[in-house]
Parts: sequence; structure tokens; C-alpha cells
Amino acid sequence: MELAAEDQLRLEILFTRPLQAVRIDESQLILHALAEDGEVQITLHPNDRPERYIRRLREALANRSPGSPKGYPVHLSRWIRHGQVGNGPMAGDNLAQLLLSGEPEAIIAVAHSPALTHEIARRAWWAMPNIENARLMLQRSAVAKGDMGIVLANFLMEHLPFLQEDPIAIMDTVITLLYSETLSPTQEDTIWRRGQRSRCIYCGFLELRATRLPGATGPEDDRVFARTALEVLDKPETQEVITRTLNAIGQHFTQRLSPHATAETTALARVNANLVEPIFARSTAIGTLMREKTEPALRPVQEGLLRVAKATT
Repeated sequence: MELAAEDQLRLEILFTRPLQAVRIDESQLILHALAEDGEVQITLHPNDRPERYIRRLREALANRSPGSPKGYPVHLSRWIRHGQVGNGPMAGDNLAQLLLSGEPEAIIAVAHSPALTHEIARRAWWAMPNIENARLMLQRSAVAKGDMGIVLANFLMEHLPFLQEDPIAIMDTVITLLYSETLSPTQEDTIWRRGQRSRCIYCGFLELRATRLPGATGPEDDRVFARTALEVLDKPETQEVITRTLNAIGQHFTQRLSPHATAETTALARVNANLVEPIFARSTAIGTLMREKTEPALRPVQEGLLRVAKATT
């Protein structure tokens, strides 16, 4: 079955313009297109069940895009999965064509691509503005250094409070923001202060800002790092919060090793997620039960951190 005649005609007219991206509002049955001269909307007129009609529409879009993989959806999916997105001399063209398919999987593939450019990121963001795509695209320096870097960082900052029930998403968002170097000092301070309510926020700082934590007197000041790690390990929410914090502790104190390193530094440099992996291999517990099971393994680490936190220079 073909598309409705009215929709078919409008698609023909639409593709006479230089399009940049397409998205489909399945609930409202509206096709949105981004062109060089502005946005266009086409109200759809399904002649079949909406989900089947949307599928045919996406097939028509994929087959109309010059240079896009034919045979939607099988060939499109293979094209994405087999690494043909963002590789080779036609990488930029491949990414641009995928954004005309109206296919969410294609947009996510574009966001993942190592060949992502600032302009393609702008189009992909228009097509699917969500937290996961923001994190993915902000990890690319070509995007982070441009205007889109600020747009994506501000979006993640605004939505960070809504991730309070998902510690892994919080940690991934914070580490992406810090890694991108797009935040102002005020924004970094805002995130740091939120760590008082959600300790997993501190994990990103321990991983990427170990020698530049707020309140530290200098890169050699380990007391703030130790106090922060202690706060995270006091009431960790999930297993990943513990493993990432332990790895950050070991990484930080390994960098402190020298012929004159203290016994505490040497002991903490050996800390990593292996301390709790045997426990987590036997249990999927989180919260209070998880903390009870890991307390014997974490106690020596916490005691070592406490001695560092109390040390004077």
C-alpha cells in the first residue's frame, strides 16, 4: 500500500528543497522538516493503521534521500550496525543523509559517530533533543568547542535535577559536563553544591577533577579529595557508585606514589573495584543491604581516607 496521495504529493514538493533533518511526531501524525530556509510541517493523512503508515513513511524517506542506504529497514539497520556511519571519505555525507530518514535509530547512530561535526550535531539536536544524545554529542571536541557545546551543556545542567532517581545517569552526565570543559566556574560550583543532596555527583569530580576540587588549597592537597570520597562511600546508592569511587581513589593516589610516599598513600594506591567485585558477583543488592554487605571490604579504605583527611601539612 502506498502513502496517501496528498502526503505523497507533499513529500515530492518537500524534497525539492535542500533539507537538513526530518523528525516525525507519531502521536500527532505530523512530519517536521528542517530546511536551510526554515522549518516545514506536513500533517499526515494515514490510509492504514498509524504505526504501519509511519513505517511506510520512513521507508519512503530513506529511499528518497540521495546517497542513503536503500531497502529500509533492513539495509538501514545493517548500515548503522556494521560501522558504515562516520567512516571513510563520505562520512559527513552519510551522517547528513541519515538525518533525513526520520528514523530514531539513525539519529542515535549519528550522535554516536566519531565523525560528528558541529553542523551535523546542530541538525541531530533539532531532530532528537534528549539527554542521551546531548551526552553523546558533547563528548566530541568538535561539538563541545562550538556554539552547540554551550547549548548541550545548558540542557544537561537544566535536566540534571530530574535524574535524581538514576545515579548512573547522574554520574555519566556530570563526567560528560566536566570532560567537555564547557562549564563556567559558576556552573561547576552549582553542580558541586548539588552533591550535598546527591553524593553520586561527586564521583565525576573524583574521576576528572581530583587535583582541582572546590575547596582544595592546591593540587597537592589530598584532604579535600579524601573527605569527598568518604562522603560518597558513607551512603552509596548503587554498586556502580562504589566501583567508580574505588577506581577513582586508586587512580588518584597512584599518581601520588614516590620514593617518599606515606604508607597511607601506598595502601590507597592499591584500591580499586576488585575489592568488592566478589561481593557484587553474588548479589545484586543496592541501598542499605548493599552497604551492609560491602562494609567489611570498604572499612579499611574509609579508615585510610579518614587518616588522610585529618593529616596536616
